[in-house]
Amino acid sequence: MSEPVRVGHPGVGRVLVVIPTYNEAENLTGVVARVRAAAPAVDILVADDNSPDGTGALAEAMAGTDPHVNVLRRRGKEGLGAAYLAGFAWARRRGYDAVVEMDADGSHAPEDLPALLAAARHADVVIGSRWTRGAKVLNWPLRRLLLSRCGNLYARLALGVPVTDATGGYRVYRSAALAAMPLESVCSQGYSFQVELSRLAHRAGVRIVEVPITFAERERGASKMSPLIVAEALWRITTWALRDRAAAWPGRRVAGRWP
Repeated sequence: MSEPVRVGHPGVGRVLVVIPTYNEAENLTGVVARVRAAAPAVDILVADDNSPDGTGALAEAMAGTDPHVNVLRRRGKEGLGAAYLAGFAWARRRGYDAVVEMDADGSHAPEDLPALLAAARHADVVIGSRWTRGAKVLNWPLRRLLLSRCGNLYARLALGVPVTDATGGYRVYRSAALAAMPLESVCSQGYSFQVELSRLAHRAGVRIVEVPITFAERERGASKMSPLIVAEALWRITTWALRDRAAAWPGRRVAGRWP
């Protein structure tokens, strides 16, 4: 009697890698090829924000020749957080067991994906961490290193989230963990989006683990990092911290969505 055909990644199930894109035509083909080589059983969703450089058309061409590649064409540039939330919803409607966040610029090495998925066999959320033991960060200037280190330290102390890389965007979420998190309340983008999801996962009581990764600065294309993104993250982390402390005071009730 032959063995039944296994569906998805062993021990995890059906996995969808969500790759948000905006003007990533120079990088997308290589990243998708590396994901397919590193984890052949996973599916890919390119969530393109109507890139003027033709990234969306390139993704659709790849989808036309590879059934593991899918495309979500969006109306315009709506931000990283909105793209991921749309990808999560796309995965939920199609019954995926886990969703991966991955950047399109090559900074997240697809070769690290098998290690993240292996950790997801026994965890609800896996963060590919730049700041845990064994991780490497390549080609970052000192100011970027200090900004990330200090920002993550501030997030950990202010919010009590027990992870070293709350801003890291290379992650695996079990679908059950996403279902336990109030994603309808998410209202942030960029770095603060990753911090917000770290906070929601911690508050939901799901098991979070960190796996060291090798993070490399992009070689082609323009970075989406800006002072506005950093300012938003600092403002939102401070606001969440104040809200959490206010809610913890005896007799105080803080309702509603804020910020």
